[in-house]
Formats: sequence, structure tokens, C-alpha cells
Amino acid sequence: MKGLVKILVLVCLSFVLIGCIEEGPGYIQQKQTKQLMSEINRQVGMPNIHNFQQKKIMKMILEECDRENLICYAYIVAKYSGKFIYLGKCVGYGVPFSAQYTNPERVENYHYGITLPQPDPNGLFMPTSSSATWLLLIDPKTNKPRPVYIEPEIIVSPFPLQ
Repeated sequence: MKGLVKILVLVCLSFVLIGCIEEGPGYIQQKQTKQLMSEINRQVGMPNIHNFQQKKIMKMILEECDRENLICYAYIVAKYSGKFIYLGKCVGYGVPFSAQYTNPERVENYHYGITLPQPDPNGLFMPTSSSATWLLLIDPKTNKPRPVYIEPEIIVSPFPLQ
């Protein structure tokens, strides 16, 4: 019985000692930043927004972009002259090349919050940023939308451009 009590006391003591360990080298700055942010929020507070105009505008833009019959006109800007060069009609506004169909990360360990990169369904790891865009340009010969890859220095199209 005495041995069981000793083990129980040692276990309880170890939990107390673990609680006394400092939480890492950035703990003091983290604690100070948290206190500072609380003081900033107390003094400044939240903005007094009543109309939510930017949110309404963003909602309108997203809804407009979601229209299935949305036809747009694609142009690029000539590098040296600054003039517009017409590419053709397109469906919608295009999709950034770095947009990903699936979540770019997967959780490897929930306990420690470890995430790892995850490929898209095509098996490729897409870039986190890119200046390129995918456009569904309407092929003038078939009048059907086809994907065209556009970046500042190159355009790749499955049909001839004018």
C-alpha cells in the first residue's frame, strides 16, 4: 500500500513540476504581445461600420462571377505601347493559375497541428502564387469555350488567336 501511495505522490509531483516549466523561448514576447493587443482593443475598439458596403459589393461581385451565361471580353496590354490587344470573348473572368481545387494542405498530426502539402487531384502540387490565369476563351471557329493559359510573357491557346 505504501508503494502505491509513493507512486501516486510522485505522479502528482511530476504534473506540478511540468506545469512550472517555461513554455519556450518566445513565451515572454507572446504574453506581452497578447497584453498589448488587449490594451489596443480597449483603447481603440472596433470600427463603427453600419452599412457594410464593401461586404455588399464583394457579395455582388461573387454572385455576378457565378452566372453561367456570363460572357466577357479578354484583352492583354502590350508591354511597350500600353495598347490593348483583343484576345476574344470568354466565359467569366478567368481563374488564377495558382487557385487550387482541393485544400493545398492535409493535417498529418492533429495533436501537434502538423500539416503537409497535398497535391491536387491531377497529382501536381500547384504553386502558392502565380501571375498566370486560365481563361475559357470562345473558339471563333466552333463557338465553344476552350481553356487558354495566359501569363505576362506567354499565352497558350488551343486555337489560333487574331
